[in-house]
Amino acid sequence: MIHRPLLACLVTASIVVSPNAQAQMMKTPETHVPAKIVPGSKGEVHLSFAPVVKRAAPSVVNVYASHVEQRGTSRSAMDEFMRRFFGEQSSGRGPGLPGERAQKSLGSGVIVDESGLVITNNHVIDNMNEVRVSLSDRREFEASIVLRDPRTDLAVIKIKSPVGGLVPMPMGDSEALEVGDFVMAIGNPFGVGQTVTQGIVSAVARTQVGSSDYQFFIQTDAAINPGNSGGALVDLQGQLVGINTAIYSQSGGSHGIGFAIPTSMVRAVVETAKGGATTVRRPWLGARVQNVTPDIAESMGLDHPTGVLVASLQPKSPAEEAGLKRGDLILTVDDKVVDDPEAFGYRFALKGISGSAKFG
Repeated sequence: MIHRPLLACLVTASIVVSPNAQAQMMKTPETHVPAKIVPGSKGEVHLSFAPVVKRAAPSVVNVYASHVEQRGTSRSAMDEFMRRFFGEQSSGRGPGLPGERAQKSLGSGVIVDESGLVITNNHVIDNMNEVRVSLSDRREFEASIVLRDPRTDLAVIKIKSPVGGLVPMPMGDSEALEVGDFVMAIGNPFGVGQTVTQGIVSAVARTQVGSSDYQFFIQTDAAINPGNSGGALVDLQGQLVGINTAIYSQSGGSHGIGFAIPTSMVRAVVETAKGGATTVRRPWLGARVQNVTPDIAESMGLDHPTGVLVASLQPKSPAEEAGLKRGDLILTVDDKVVDDPEAFGYRFALKGISGSAKFG
C-alpha cells in the first residue's frame, strides 16, 4: 500500500584523520583489522549536518489546507449515522440545524521564489478552498492556489500578503544524484513541527510506484511520514533535489521506503507557474510504447531487456511525421536511458510544448 507523506532533506560530511591517528593506523597488525583510535581533535568529533540544515530549513514551510462548506437545514439518516459513529465535527448545534462541515489537510511545502511561490503536493490541497502557510519562524499567512497539476501530484501556491525575509531554496540537479548519496528530508510529520531526518538515495528512476501519471521517483530511506508530503529532499549543498510525495507502508508510518518527485519535473511546473499559467500543457507524441520482455529482447539480439518498443502510431501524429514506425526500439531520450514506458513518458514530458526530443 502506498501512503502519501510530507518531508525531506540531505547532508554529508568528510572525516579528517589527525597525524597521530595516521601513525597508529600504520601500526595496525598485518591482519588489517582497523585499530580503535581515540579522536585526536575536536574536528574528528564534531562532524554535523547542522550547517546544511541552517541553510535549507528556512525555505521549508508547513501547509494547512481546509475545505469549508455550509450544511443545509436538514440531515439525512446517513448523515446522522456518520456523525454519531465516526465523530464528524460540525458547527451546527444539533440534527436539523444549519452549520459548517470542514475537511482539513496537513502537509509541507518549499519556498521557490522570493515573491512567495511555494511548491507542494497537489494531494495536500486537493479539493481545498482555504490554504495557510506557516514559516519556520512561526509567521503565518494566507495563500492562494496558483496552479494544480494532478498528473504529477504537484501544486504551486502563493503567499498572499507581501512579506519580506523569504528564503527560496535553490534547485539542485536531480539527474546528478547517485545511489548512496546522502540526503535529508525536511517537513512537518504528524503536525509535530519542522523536523529533519537523514538517509541516503536508495534508488533513482523508480517507476512502479503508482502515485501519479508520471512515475519517476527518487527513493530514499530518510524517514518520511504523513505530514511530510510536499516537503524538501535536500542534497549536501542545501539544494532542493526532490519533493517528498509518498511512502510504502503497511502501517501508515515510515519503513524506510520513501519517494520524491525529482527537481527536473518540479522545475518545469514552477516555471509554468512563474509564466502565469494555471495548468501545465505537455507535448503529445501520438505513439504508444510497451515494455521489452525477455523474449522480445532475445528475438532482437539484445543481451537483456532494455528500452521501449513502439506498439502503435496515430495517423499524422508528431511520431509518424518524425519517421517512427511500429516495432521501432527506443533506447534513449536525449541520451538518457529509458527502461520502461513510464520512464519514456517522463523524459518526453520534460521537453515542453515547443521542445524537441532526440530518440536513440
